Amino acid sequence: MATERPAASRWGPNALHVLRARYLFRDPLTGETCEAPEDLFRRVARAVAAAEAVWAPPGCAERERARWEEAFYDLMARGVFLPNSPTLMNAGRELGMLSACFVLPVEDSVERIFETIRHMALIQKAGGGTGFDFSHLRPAGDLVSTSGGRASGPVSFLDAFSAASRAIQQGAFRRGANMGILKVTHPDIVEFAHAKDSPGRLTNFNLSVSLPDQFVERVVLDPGSPHGVVNPRTDELCPLPRKDRPGSPWTVGEVFELIAERAWATGEPGVLFIDRINGDNMTPQLGAMEATNPCSEQPLLPYEACTLGSINLAALVRDKTFDWHALGHTARVATRFLDDVVEVNRYPIPETERICKGNRKIGLGVMGFADALYLLEIRYGTDESVRFGEVVQRTLDEEAHAESEALAATRGDFPNWKGSRWDTERRRRQRNAAVTTAAPTGTISIIAGCSGGIEPLFSLAFQRNILAGERLLEVNPIFERVARERGFYSERLVEAVLREGSLRDIPGVPEDVKRVFVTARDVAPADHVRMQAAFQRHCDAAISKTINFPREATVEDVRAIYLRAFREGLKGVTVYRDGSRPEQPMALEAKLETLACSTGCG
Repeated sequence: MATERPAASRWGPNALHVLRARYLFRDPLTGETCEAPEDLFRRVARAVAAAEAVWAPPGCAERERARWEEAFYDLMARGVFLPNSPTLMNAGRELGMLSACFVLPVEDSVERIFETIRHMALIQKAGGGTGFDFSHLRPAGDLVSTSGGRASGPVSFLDAFSAASRAIQQGAFRRGANMGILKVTHPDIVEFAHAKDSPGRLTNFNLSVSLPDQFVERVVLDPGSPHGVVNPRTDELCPLPRKDRPGSPWTVGEVFELIAERAWATGEPGVLFIDRINGDNMTPQLGAMEATNPCSEQPLLPYEACTLGSINLAALVRDKTFDWHALGHTARVATRFLDDVVEVNRYPIPETERICKGNRKIGLGVMGFADALYLLEIRYGTDESVRFGEVVQRTLDEEAHAESEALAATRGDFPNWKGSRWDTERRRRQRNAAVTTAAPTGTISIIAGCSGGIEPLFSLAFQRNILAGERLLEVNPIFERVARERGFYSERLVEAVLREGSLRDIPGVPEDVKRVFVTARDVAPADHVRMQAAFQRHCDAAISKTINFPREATVEDVRAIYLRAFREGLKGVTVYRDGSRPEQPMALEAKLETLACSTGCG
């Protein structure tokens, strides 16, 4: 399984820039980098493969460790598979925290709230992202019996978490990300929906509203009925009053309209279909899922964490043919890698270690999907592209679960298997309670030199905002190669693409190229939903995906997509209307416009 060391030229300038800035080891005295990219991957492979010695047959520990070190190194060095950023940053180093995604509980007392902030600090300084459900906090104005005062409510504590997160990041590896969630039945839901109305507020938080199936069904069947909310302190149910119309409570239709309107205006809040999420909770005996990681693809139990990794689909396309055998092989090796990560991980708090080793959840996904479609000459959003995406995800899921079953035979089932749905319903042994997800991939896709997650490309040329205001110019290498080979590449073309974000209205580009090289703004919102649903049908966790809308889209368009997503069986929806946010991770030359992906997920 050995492979020759890749030359430095294998890494593009943007990949090298990100690696040097965030990942490569630095001399503590000089601050100079003292790792090459291949040294980083060797360090990670060696640290993760150390777990193989634990499970090796007697007398074979070193041989098995070395064998799998080479296998892991090979996949990473060739850019075929990469784990999430904390694994690349911390494996084989003193910190040793390798998970990207954490969910922490927020309980209704000042002491427990600030204990959670302390736990958030420990996680984020090591590069992890955190998600929180604030629904257990009493509403603003509610009685605080111990002091005789009045509660400030969940949204005020969101500000406290955000301020603490900003302070933590001054000395951390990378800017941390958070997810804040509130149930639609919480009395402060209106204030929560408006939380991001002021520019610059909660910039390190994504926000989502948790919607049960019953609420969405009432929106469809009886939108004029009063919307009931529940005080989490007293469990009292009452209609949600309107401050602008005393005596006339909010209806379920009006609350749903408000969520859609704020998402239309600012891109947030997103929505989570929480009953769908818990329908795939394979360990219901341990409790319900209430929150997700920052980009919402990883629903987790309180204190649970997950280590992610993604397969570069573009690397599996050869001569316009997709290598299905290579996908299956890579999925199996990557599943083993991630299970080993669970073993060698140094968890930042004891509660997290207990549940993570009890469930051994991992999150294997893909990146480079849009690039793979370009190479296969398939237009994103067509029936053919949706079928291809579903077969990719089904194959990944089947192979990953087959490997988890094989690992269970030699290493044992995950400790909480007894009483889980794998035990009581599936009757199938598994090493991991969950194995598949679809993360946005973020910086690891820059390192691999491919498109992020399952998204269509934001633009064929764009400026990416990273690292405290730095910008990197990126031109899609597949498009650039085709343009050069066919003789229409020029600096003027790149300038036009930077300005427009799409080939649609750029003269001089052949029609067959325009047909294949579509970007996010060329894909209809309904086709974004169809693609997300295709991946969701064969995924344990959820899908990080943005439903892009043109600037002229209406609130009703957003509302309709929410209902379509519900009908399609999605677990959550994030929308982005062109131009609705002032600051984004990617930017065109003249505009700041992109999908709503933050850090902390890859």
